[in-house]
Amino acid sequence: MAAIRFDGVTKIYGDGTLAVDALDLAIEEGEFMVFVGPSGCGKTTALRMVAGLEQISGGTILIGERPVNHVSPKDRDIAMVFQNYALYPHMTVAQNLAFGLKLKKISKAEIARRVRDAAAVLDLEQHLQRKPKALSGGQRQRVALGRAIVREPAAFLMDEPLSNLDAALRVQTRGEILKLQKRLATTTIYVTHDQVEAMTMGDRIAVMCEGRLLQLGTPEQLYTRPANTFVATFIGSPAMNVIPAPVLKLGSDSSLVGFRPEHIRVGSAENGSVGFEAGVEVVEYLGDEQLAHLRLGELSLVAKLPVAERVEPGTTAAFAVAREALLFFAADTGFLADHPA
Repeated sequence: MAAIRFDGVTKIYGDGTLAVDALDLAIEEGEFMVFVGPSGCGKTTALRMVAGLEQISGGTILIGERPVNHVSPKDRDIAMVFQNYALYPHMTVAQNLAFGLKLKKISKAEIARRVRDAAAVLDLEQHLQRKPKALSGGQRQRVALGRAIVREPAAFLMDEPLSNLDAALRVQTRGEILKLQKRLATTTIYVTHDQVEAMTMGDRIAVMCEGRLLQLGTPEQLYTRPANTFVATFIGSPAMNVIPAPVLKLGSDSSLVGFRPEHIRVGSAENGSVGFEAGVEVVEYLGDEQLAHLRLGELSLVAKLPVAERVEPGTTAAFAVAREALLFFAADTGFLADHPA
């Protein structure tokens, strides 16, 4: 395994589009780093520059201590897993796993060992003689992972590897990838637009928007102390409620206040909490909890409530949020700010 570092890495396409803007980021050996953000934010471009599939316009990428700007993809000691699996349909699972190793002129005995070990890790032993068309989507994804594993690379690069799976299989495969990465301790960069995937998988998360790194931190850091309103509303499901502070009689017109849906409680303000009345528009019952969609003047809010705290659509109710749960942001920049006096 190896550390990966971006030093002022920039990518500008021929039409002038700035895809990645002076990215500085250090990924530690054995770390599971997630790049997350909306479509077009630069996360996949950054990954492809590490792989050597996109030329770098400026800055330096290092794998280990070696700058790789001008190193060909095959010599970077990385393995990439794509969202479309990229399996050879005419080859068996075993042949797909072995193909890249044969190109490297690795001995037959070593190839057999690596294929056998990867198949055991991924529970593919009984499928080695099957072709991809005979496999389920989850099994095909495991073959794609296996083809990366057998190379025993310094780093795994994964580009939306679960996007073609249904919801239930995505959750299962997410767990399998995590267990596999922890077992192998291979440095991993994982690209996704799904913030739930990012939160559940990453040791650290890099949130990107319009080619820029907006915040880097652990899932807990991003959730509890988002650096700005973009991160606050992108990370977390449902999203953080962010409204003008004066609506809650807090701060000035120059500030916004944010609070998570689970921090709202039914009832009048007490013990220094902040209260408000809101109309209840829709209630989604989720079994162990409920999502109440609220209307506060012209603003929409979401409250994540225990089932025992009953609220009825079409009524108006009192709600409260503890002051320590409130975050304040500057209205003009969106950046996290101290409590406006």
